[in-house]
Amino acid sequence: MAQTPLQTTKTMANNAPDGSAYSPRSPQNHTIPLVILTTLFFMWGFLTVLNDILIPFLKNVFDLSYTQAILIQFCFFTAYFFCSLPAGVLVKKIGYQRGIVFGLLLAAFGCLLFLPAANLTSYPIFLAALFVLASGITLLQVSANPYVTLLGPESTASRRLTLTQAFNSLGTVLGPLIGGALILSAVASAGGGAGAVRVPYAALAVALIVLAVVFMFLKLPTVQRQQDEQSNHSVIQYRHLTLGALAIFLYVGAEVSIGSFLINFMGQEHIAGIEEAEAAKYVSYYWLGAMIGRFVGVALMYRFAANTMLAFNSVGAVILLLFAIMSQGTIAWIALIGVGIFNSLMFPTIFSLAITKLGPLASRGSGVLCMAIVGGALIPLSQGVLADSVGLQLSFCLPLICYLYILFYGLKGFSPAGPKI
Repeated sequence: MAQTPLQTTKTMANNAPDGSAYSPRSPQNHTIPLVILTTLFFMWGFLTVLNDILIPFLKNVFDLSYTQAILIQFCFFTAYFFCSLPAGVLVKKIGYQRGIVFGLLLAAFGCLLFLPAANLTSYPIFLAALFVLASGITLLQVSANPYVTLLGPESTASRRLTLTQAFNSLGTVLGPLIGGALILSAVASAGGGAGAVRVPYAALAVALIVLAVVFMFLKLPTVQRQQDEQSNHSVIQYRHLTLGALAIFLYVGAEVSIGSFLINFMGQEHIAGIEEAEAAKYVSYYWLGAMIGRFVGVALMYRFAANTMLAFNSVGAVILLLFAIMSQGTIAWIALIGVGIFNSLMFPTIFSLAITKLGPLASRGSGVLCMAIVGGALIPLSQGVLADSVGLQLSFCLPLICYLYILFYGLKGFSPAGPKI
């Protein structure tokens, strides 16, 4: 028999490993833990967006087609599909904080694998390194995202997750600038070579190890997962969760596709015709729009419902993609970069809407949503195939279709429906 919210709260308080009577929904000051957690969101944003630099870089180094080059994102985001459920099981056993430490160390190991990949000039080793790196980030996501939603009232979970995701966007803004300067500019001046990635990724490995040590000794609030064993219901019976998982799949796929192909898009003569190192700066503008949109969105969510904001942003993304597909020159690239503004609220809003009213099944729901991030592997790969066959600009019809589905989810699909817990 499932627990009522009051019984669940009491159980979680009484069973805290440190013996304290702590409840995640109790009126405590969670500002300091949330500030500390923002460093994680920053780091995995920074690491993820470096793929946008690696795609044109390794495309040139290994003379790859669009489809071959986008295997970078395929290997990276496939890790979410294979590792999300094992990561959820691990976090359930060792807790959120230790899960974060293990995630940081695994990500650091993935960064270190870039060194032999560069030394041997081996594309398969690069892909393997990206899979390991992404496995660590998956463990961080499974640990940190639900932890943030628990550190405060359920009614403000969307705003709280959106705020921390804004610092994720800060990482995605700085990533292309730093990556472009250290990798693409070095290649342009030195005439090419896989060795340009050695120093940046070695430095990232050191930073991740330092963060792991810091989190190992931090004293964060102890939050236990709700006891989902006591529910006989399957999580996939909840329509708003399954539809939300598809929305996460399509959103991440669309967002990653645009960022992945933006540098090549800017390099086309009828769009901007600029060099890759220069185009990397425009990738930062794309992610800057997402960061600004998240800070603005946190304020707007005090006045408008989360699903309303999601629907509005979806419409904005669709309109801009139409301009990017049908126009040339400045209008086209400004429209494509502008999609970043409307991406801003989508992931945290879909995530929080999809696990609403799941009660003790929320942990399972979070695992399903994290698995759906595999959209970042499959949608860009599909767009790469389209780009090779119908042209890069027309291939952006695929992310446009993704945003149309997200519009449906914001208007209707988000409504909680399923068996009573």
